Amino acid sequence: VQLQASGGGLVQAGGSLRLSCVVSGDIFSPNDMGWSRQAPGKERELVAEVSSGGSTKYADSVKGRFAISRDNAKNTVYLQMNNLKPEDTAVYYCNADGDLGSDYLFLTGRGTQVTVSS
Repeated sequence: VQLQASGGGLVQAGGSLRLSCVVSGDIFSPNDMGWSRQAPGKERELVAEVSSGGSTKYADSVKGRFAISRDNAKNTVYLQMNNLKPEDTAVYYCNADGDLGSDYLFLTGRGTQVTVSS
């Protein structure tokens, strides 16, 4: 099972980016999918999460600016980031958890860099 994230880049403050993450491989149906981020010198934090039923939760710092969604048919999760701020600069990681056979997996993909210039 692999998580492949894309969509990061450099953007000016106030701009927007959309991250995508595809979960592929084997027979794996994710329960929760989400995004976390880690800025230099800081701990990794959960940014947003969406359940298989569509329930969402967000870090207080991104509420009203970021929107998470998922396409279950494509095993893909998205993060629409609007009104970006320099403090959003970080490496963003895609996360997913769910059953694979008799195992329960917690997966994190390679990060994608988001840089917001002031």
